[in-house]
Amino acid sequence: MNFDQLRAEMVADLRERGIKDTAVLQAMHTVPREAFVQEEYLEHAYYNGALPLPAQQTISQPFVVALMLSALKLKPQFNVLEIGTGSGYAAAVLGQIVRQVHTVERQEALVDYAKTRLQQLGYANICVHLGDGTLGWPEAAPYDAIVVAAGGPTVPVSLREQLGVNGRLIMPVGSYKKQKLQLVWRRKDGRFGQKTLTPVRFVPLIGREGWDDGDQ
Repeated sequence: MNFDQLRAEMVADLRERGIKDTAVLQAMHTVPREAFVQEEYLEHAYYNGALPLPAQQTISQPFVVALMLSALKLKPQFNVLEIGTGSGYAAAVLGQIVRQVHTVERQEALVDYAKTRLQQLGYANICVHLGDGTLGWPEAAPYDAIVVAAGGPTVPVSLREQLGVNGRLIMPVGSYKKQKLQLVWRRKDGRFGQKTLTPVRFVPLIGREGWDDGDQ
């Protein structure tokens, strides 16, 4: 299987779908998505859809990853927070673009899964943390951008507070099973602006400022 060719085809498809951010496209052309997919799904590594991961989680479809990261208007000097590490794939894409990535995952099995793959690929600018993602990672705040790869009822207050001035946050917001991407930005006066983007469907954001584990 020629993964290099499949990766190039994926990026070409992203361009056709309207992704224009050259830094995101270049990063997705560089990061080997097959390294983050479970072995039994390798043949689908570049399929434009979600794929299963351990702990009943998923690796997001490439288009949604590209769409969310493009909306953040990432720059090389950025300090970025990701909530919901999953496989580590999106963190790897971020790591190609920005200075520092902190990513928080509540499932210990996925922390190990992502750490192993990121270390094997030599990403020294990505720190994977075990914790409640709804609370962010205040130790490394403020962040220039925050991306949340799980859907919650609202944007957690803790995440808003950890966003720096002119920082941008993107997160799926809505019901337990259906959401819309919400883009939030922090103005110079400290107030927040927001815009609703496309409908999506993500795994639930579980935690103190998200859904309870027993919610359905």
